[in-house]
Amino acid sequence: MRSAEISRNTAETRIRVRIDLDGSGTRTLATGVPFLDHMLDQIARHGLIDLDIEAQGDLHIDAHHTVEDTGITLGQAFAKAIGDKKGIYRYGHAYVPLDEALTRVVVDLSGRPGLHWNVPFTRAMIGNFDVDLAREFFQGFVNHAQVTLHIDNLRGENAHHQCETVFKAFARALRMAVERDERSADRLPSTKEAL
Repeated sequence: MRSAEISRNTAETRIRVRIDLDGSGTRTLATGVPFLDHMLDQIARHGLIDLDIEAQGDLHIDAHHTVEDTGITLGQAFAKAIGDKKGIYRYGHAYVPLDEALTRVVVDLSGRPGLHWNVPFTRAMIGNFDVDLAREFFQGFVNHAQVTLHIDNLRGENAHHQCETVFKAFARALRMAVERDERSADRLPSTKEAL
């Protein structure tokens, strides 16, 4: 079973993440940041990843620590769940539209963290969610999941649509990358024989 549970407790946040990479998209999400829960829902549903995430953070300040630390903890859980990476596709990509918005995400489960972010949001806030926090979420994820992630919003006028296509495309790309490749079931997809 490719599943894991990680807890992260700091002076700013207390976060618990359970993940099952071979799930069906079931989810229980309670971060205290409704828009973040909506985006995490996209990861579960479109990635067919079971997620159980509970977070308590210093929301009286703002949502920054909660969003970033959720990304960090999800990345740690993902790294533990994916295991030795033998027999996976390793690479994944997706283009996802939502009305006028279109985003491309490409992921490499390389063992090397890197975020390449090109998302020109058309406004600074989606409701009371600061759009800068979307990047913070993914930066936390890639640093701790040890993946390379390219996110490009190719077009969009509505910031909600832009952000939603980012999370949906991420989910679809991740789903592709973690799939098992029956033709190389016991091999690492790397000429280095290390990921």
